[in-house]
Amino acid sequence: MRETVLEVRNLQVEFSSDGDTIKAVDGISFELRRGETLGIVGESGSGKSVTSLAVMGLLQHPGRVSGGEILFRHQENANPLNLVELSPKEMQLYRGGDIAMIFQEPMSSLNPVYNVGFQLTEAIQRHQDVTKDEAKQIAIAGLQEVKLLPSDEQLTQQYIDTWPQTNPDSPLDEYKVVQLVKQHKESMLERYPHELSGGQLQRVMIAMAISCNPLLLIADEPTTALDVTVQATIIDLLRELQQVRDMALIFITHDLGLISEIADKVAVMYKGKVVEYGASEQIFKHPQHPYTKGLVACRPTLTHHPHKLLTVSDYMTVAETESGQLIIEEKQPSPPPEISSEEIHTRLTKLEEKPPLLKIQNLQVGFPVRGVFGTKKRYNMAVNGVSFDVKPGETVGLVGESGCGKTTLGRTLLRLIEPMGGQIIFEGQDITNLKGEALQKLRREMQIVFQNPFSALDPRMKVGEAIAEPLLIHSVGKTKKQRLQRVAELLERVGLSADAINRYPHQFSGGQRQRICIARSLALNPKFIICDESVSALDVSVQAQVLNLLKELQEEFQLTYIFISHDLSVVKFMSDRILVMNRGEIVEQGTAESIYREPKEAYTQKLIASIPTGSPERIRSKL
Repeated sequence: MRETVLEVRNLQVEFSSDGDTIKAVDGISFELRRGETLGIVGESGSGKSVTSLAVMGLLQHPGRVSGGEILFRHQENANPLNLVELSPKEMQLYRGGDIAMIFQEPMSSLNPVYNVGFQLTEAIQRHQDVTKDEAKQIAIAGLQEVKLLPSDEQLTQQYIDTWPQTNPDSPLDEYKVVQLVKQHKESMLERYPHELSGGQLQRVMIAMAISCNPLLLIADEPTTALDVTVQATIIDLLRELQQVRDMALIFITHDLGLISEIADKVAVMYKGKVVEYGASEQIFKHPQHPYTKGLVACRPTLTHHPHKLLTVSDYMTVAETESGQLIIEEKQPSPPPEISSEEIHTRLTKLEEKPPLLKIQNLQVGFPVRGVFGTKKRYNMAVNGVSFDVKPGETVGLVGESGCGKTTLGRTLLRLIEPMGGQIIFEGQDITNLKGEALQKLRREMQIVFQNPFSALDPRMKVGEAIAEPLLIHSVGKTKKQRLQRVAELLERVGLSADAINRYPHQFSGGQRQRICIARSLALNPKFIICDESVSALDVSVQAQVLNLLKELQEEFQLTYIFISHDLSVVKFMSDRILVMNRGEIVEQGTAESIYREPKEAYTQKLIASIPTGSPERIRSKL
């Protein structure tokens, strides 16, 4: 039996505000051994991240540990330390060294004004008695370990292989090759966070976390903001690093598919409590709690095509007593009916017979890359010769990795970004060069739901004002009363109470804010809506609710969607046809079923292969 590194006993964390006390973590217990992975899963607000912050000693006022113990064994055969009893100064001796953490958003975790090398070496020198040059070498070794830099042998071979092309008139100079290898490695340390992609930034954060060889590594939603291909790479990397270093790992996420890939044990959290705890295989084969069953069922799958997705509320009802105790009653939902192949074929045939609502021909969008003294040297083509049609009432999925041009294409269709070439034809009218009043009139017919509901709403505007604003701009409704009546109708249609009119965005959850954004996009009765990663920032259960809502609204108002996402399972559930985009070009297109069943392009095959093997269809096969 391996030695226990961390033991949490009856942990309680409270937040006090305006005389009220909220229990964010309510009496949870678990233990973790060396080389073992504990997955903590649950929705936003369940207490996952608060638990990790309590372990790290990073709780900020008004949060505090109000009870329980966090026992950490920092050396073999040593008596465990109760981290709760340590002073902030004492905690600094262990945080970042013996206990490290990878945060969810790497761009906000790294300081934008310092280069990568400075931030890595600072962390190393903080916890190790080494010189600046030694810290630099440890940082480079860490970047090589996380595969952000090739190994010395690979770099050396690379420069030897390319020597004849780069130096045709000179014999191989071994000393110069050594210098080139050194420069290559140090050049990575000189780069700033904004010069790296999301996946590269997350690798830097992992390198920083493992630089002091921690006994315990906490990964808090480390792949949520990443593409499926990058996500798969990070999961493999964490698994490999854990095996090589024999670390204990806590992996926090809201996605059970990911947890089944990496965890040995799983703790399922709901409203501050652990409602189910046990071996990973046991949790997925025989989930006991209705909340766990709901989390498994609410994600769309690639192998099924239901009319609607089940949600957590289909599996349980929750009531709260006067004393604050939760009473959970389990429900037994019937599986939603599947859409048959005949129904899909009939719908596609009817869509094909209609004239296109939107027609794109050879669309090109480029961003200037400026040369010396501000002169335009060349263009980076974000969209390069894209052509496709969208039929009325159809949902076209647009899938691809970050940086492939999906969002740029969507915004160009709405003329939020000016195209360099090609045509955008909407309802038979060329709108490529529309300006002024004609373009404003077009806005009534074409709307967008943005990715992040937290930044899409003005925090200083009440919800009613935000939804009524497009009505006011386009002179819809003669009086303020008529506009507010329309706002109330829209809120109720997206599943919110009309009471929300006088509340501010910060008073709503992420899923509720996205519903508000959808209500605002419907205010002018548009024909065409672009959903730009509109569910990627949401928990899986809230995501299911929003996807069901979008489908209901499409049927009710005969809406036409372009649905942009990097999640192929979500796109397949929503779409009639799918366009696969890579480096500004459409590399493959076809029906949703054909793209999944028979992908022709290697890039599409790579996207499908990157979906975790612990994805919902595999989990469900175990149930």
